[in-house]
Amino acid sequence: MSEERHGTRRGDGPRKAQEIFDATLDLLAEKGYEGLTIEGVAQRSGVNKTTIYRWWPSKGALLGAALIGARQLDFTPPDTGSLTGDLEALLQTVTTLLTTQPACGIAVSVLGAVTQSPELALHIREFFADRIALEQAVFDRAVARGELAADADTMLLVDLLAGATWMRVVLRGLPLERDFVARAVGTVLDGARHQT
Repeated sequence: MSEERHGTRRGDGPRKAQEIFDATLDLLAEKGYEGLTIEGVAQRSGVNKTTIYRWWPSKGALLGAALIGARQLDFTPPDTGSLTGDLEALLQTVTTLLTTQPACGIAVSVLGAVTQSPELALHIREFFADRIALEQAVFDRAVARGELAADADTMLLVDLLAGATWMRVVLRGLPLERDFVARAVGTVLDGARHQT
């Protein structure tokens, strides 16, 4: 099963891939992973289900491709001129994702489903690998500017920031204070800058 065959890369897939991805994420937000079906996606997108099955043999594969390829979750890494500014912009993207619909419903449904589906977990790892690859430019620029050590664990930095937001919003159900993003980035960077 090649990535190209199943359309997990941007630009791959059938002619109406965006309609399929949009329908997939809309149904996920509305019905959760259990209620997501390829037949439902076919009906909502207006694409024959055999076309969908030709590209994505399961709903886990389809959802993985939709997470990477859908316009709803499109992502451009920030370039504010500083590591602090870039991380604040990245974290603001996460907070927006987790506090606005339909993105919040999509994210929470995926989180719940990934614990029950090893196949979906594999596709979620592909999604995060795609995001980490896009975010790497932020850290490369920070290293070039002398703001971050070349051997800094950048995945850990992202995990600490995004994880704090997930904990606060999704798991604890708390509102985010107005200065949450700046405080979270400041706290993480102060620790990162003083590592020995």
